[in-house]
Amino acid sequence: MEGESPAAHEAFVALHGAALSASGLPPLYWERLRHKLENEVFDAGEFFGIMQVEEVVEEEEEEEDDNEEIEDEFKKKPNPGNELCYKVIVTNENGLQAADPNSIFLIDHAWTYRVEHARQQLLHVPGLLHRMANLMGIDFHGEVADEGAIEQVLQEMWKYNQTYQLSQGTAEEKVPVWYIMDEFGSRIQHSDEPTFATAPLFYMPQQIAYTVLWPLRDLETGEEVTRDYAYGETDRLIRKCMLLPWAPTEVLDVNYSTPEPSDDHYQAILDKNKEKLPVAINPPVYDKNKIFKVYTDLPQILNNLKHPRFEFTKDEGEADILYNFSHFKDYRKLSEERPHVMLNQFPCENLLTVKDCLASISRRVGGTEGPKWLPRTFNLHTELPQFISYFQQRERRGEDNHWICKPWNLARSLDTHITNNLNIIIRHRESSPKVVSKYIESPVLFHREDVGMVKFDIRYVVLLRSIKPLKLYAYDVFWLRFSNRAFSLDDLDDYEKHFTVMNYASGVTLKQVHYDEFIPLFEKQYPEYSWKTVQAEIFKAFAELFQAASSKPAPFGICDYPSSRAVYAIDLMLKWDTIRDGKRTMQPQVLEVNFNPDCDRACKYHPTFFNDVFSTLFLDETNNCHVTYIV
Repeated sequence: MEGESPAAHEAFVALHGAALSASGLPPLYWERLRHKLENEVFDAGEFFGIMQVEEVVEEEEEEEDDNEEIEDEFKKKPNPGNELCYKVIVTNENGLQAADPNSIFLIDHAWTYRVEHARQQLLHVPGLLHRMANLMGIDFHGEVADEGAIEQVLQEMWKYNQTYQLSQGTAEEKVPVWYIMDEFGSRIQHSDEPTFATAPLFYMPQQIAYTVLWPLRDLETGEEVTRDYAYGETDRLIRKCMLLPWAPTEVLDVNYSTPEPSDDHYQAILDKNKEKLPVAINPPVYDKNKIFKVYTDLPQILNNLKHPRFEFTKDEGEADILYNFSHFKDYRKLSEERPHVMLNQFPCENLLTVKDCLASISRRVGGTEGPKWLPRTFNLHTELPQFISYFQQRERRGEDNHWICKPWNLARSLDTHITNNLNIIIRHRESSPKVVSKYIESPVLFHREDVGMVKFDIRYVVLLRSIKPLKLYAYDVFWLRFSNRAFSLDDLDDYEKHFTVMNYASGVTLKQVHYDEFIPLFEKQYPEYSWKTVQAEIFKAFAELFQAASSKPAPFGICDYPSSRAVYAIDLMLKWDTIRDGKRTMQPQVLEVNFNPDCDRACKYHPTFFNDVFSTLFLDETNNCHVTYIV
């Protein structure tokens, strides 16, 4: 356009070019998009109109439609989520030309939220519930927030919402953001042969997200504006699964067994992590009185390691031990140049610490169903049809179907959601890589006098000394975390009822019970179950897990690197299980394995903690170190 500044365009592209390219928006539209964003030009009303059409429901002649009929039907299917039928059509008398740089449109967002805040916003933001109910065709006319209407919106919103993620910031800021487009954007229907594409764009100068809409071909007056709700997916079965929230169908014919992934899968993970495996080295031999120089960036170690056989150095080059917070990548260089240097991590240990990998390697123990000590888990990225089949089979049998959706690699329960709504789980797949695990519906509970029977989980610190031979220890002190509200299988978004991680939530009570107080209380509450027997089962699970993780060479298992040592925290719960004779047993359930865990409480209440850890891992001396040999 005349008068437009090339410098302004260059600055816009420098800020947004990568995002625009990733979204597939042709550069033809970029300059007009900048102009419309800068001047807040919302001109879609000049080109499009929303039309309400009568939906004619025909009697189904046959019970069973084949997949093609279902898909054909869906191509004509009206507005998602309700009986009112809306369509967006081109109303401009000249139609719309894809080659016209002005054929780019902004769609405003009616509601932007993170899932954990949705209920509170519907309750407290004036007009929001009313607008969302209208947009979704939910009957709500009251002025006061109605719990029933809120619940309906919380279920239906998954047929309307879209998502994006901020690429920078804290872990909390990177939690996916969900948004619902305004009434115009939300009326755009699905088609397998869409006429338009959409993409979210975070406009930096205003710090606001919009949706950008552009045509994929020329359109005449009266033609419908459609988009592909499974945009970018070409696999027919995966598309069917992704579109299930709008076109319910069964995939019971899919075999839901999930064998361990192929070797190529693990090789791809290694390549993506840019980890270089070490060359073979001889285990270093040290003088029995040697004082080791430790280089570390962990304040907890600098403040608490007092053992006389270790001293700190600020020179990484002269260190005998590297104990770093961040992940080490180039083991090859270290093994070639400084094979005697020990470090606090193993090559390929992400097979334990990343949730989808943990589920994959655990199948070496329990087969396609996984072991008894791990909740049944599916990778939503690679095992979506199998999961849906399993969910629908359970539903048909009337079995409990509560599931927990977790990101592969976030801790502290961030972006973790519990639901029994299949649509919600399918849509969560679009935000960030996730696994879905069977939610423990019958947890062993702990009686809190102030609250009642609550969920609790247990954290054990384990010390991995070597892979060949496998030497694994558990620290004798374990840590407990408790929910703040009595457990029941409802109010699934009530954090204090269903989660136990309270030490990072502001304004929330943190209940502390030390392990030596907990054991007698536990045995008093469950007199038939000695803690010694329960802990033996826990340690058996740990042994099986690490045997599975080390049973294959890298990159298919944790690498046998003689100079590696590691500390992990394993979080677990206990659930009620029934064995053949009808007797109830407490079955450990491994939740996750954490690399470089926060040891603040360990140091506070057990000042010798890091002395014990370093002595066990680096000196091979375990006397009086408060550790138990597991394998």
